[in-house]
Amino acid sequence: MQNIKGKVVAITGASSGMGKAIAIELSKNGAKVVLGARRTEKLQVIVEEIKSKGGEATFVQIDVKNKADLVQLVNTAVEQYGKLDVMVNNAGVSQLSRIDELDIDGWEEMIDINLKGVLYGMAAAIPVFKQQQFGHIINIISTSGIKIVPMQGVYAGTKNAVRTIAETFRQESNGTIRITGISPGFVKTDFADNIKNEEMKTAIQKGMEQIAINPIAIANAVIYAVSQPDDVEIGEIVIRPSKQN
Repeated sequence: MQNIKGKVVAITGASSGMGKAIAIELSKNGAKVVLGARRTEKLQVIVEEIKSKGGEATFVQIDVKNKADLVQLVNTAVEQYGKLDVMVNNAGVSQLSRIDELDIDGWEEMIDINLKGVLYGMAAAIPVFKQQQFGHIINIISTSGIKIVPMQGVYAGTKNAVRTIAETFRQESNGTIRITGISPGFVKTDFADNIKNEEMKTAIQKGMEQIAINPIAIANAVIYAVSQPDDVEIGEIVIRPSKQN
């Protein structure tokens, strides 16, 4: 883990769940973390917790639907800590329904956050990484894109779009910018709280209660990817409960 000490990491969706766990675990290993999310009061508490344990952290209020906010997140990292080593595109949302139910608002929300939000994060980080001649993009994807099931069509579609874009970027890159996709399965988070379809919300929450893993498991996957030597790229990690189908 020596390779993590002193690295500067920006994280979207950092106010709870996996983003929060990633921030806290990275800081324990000596990384300087820049947290981005909409809920500043939650970000403030996490930053204070990290600082109270001797870590370095700051936060920026961002909405990943706004590309200027992602630029601000990256700029804050560079201004405060002099560089950016890793951009973690973690913010995501899920609306689960049959396609013929035509939840067009839900589709647009997922496209705006899960797809465009990730692209905006990449677009904010890439110029800095090019200038520095190093950098690492980590996209939190989902097992939903690996196993296609009813009710998750558009959600899985946004996640697989990220997977496709990342693989293309990997092939286009000359190795100075690494890119990793991490696909979690059921993880204990408040992720289901936003689901409008009550039947699906209940089913997801029940699944979480029964088999979900701790978000620290995802943070450990991020640490594993980030801690590799500069000439080693971890392409994709699938991490889910051992009981998950």
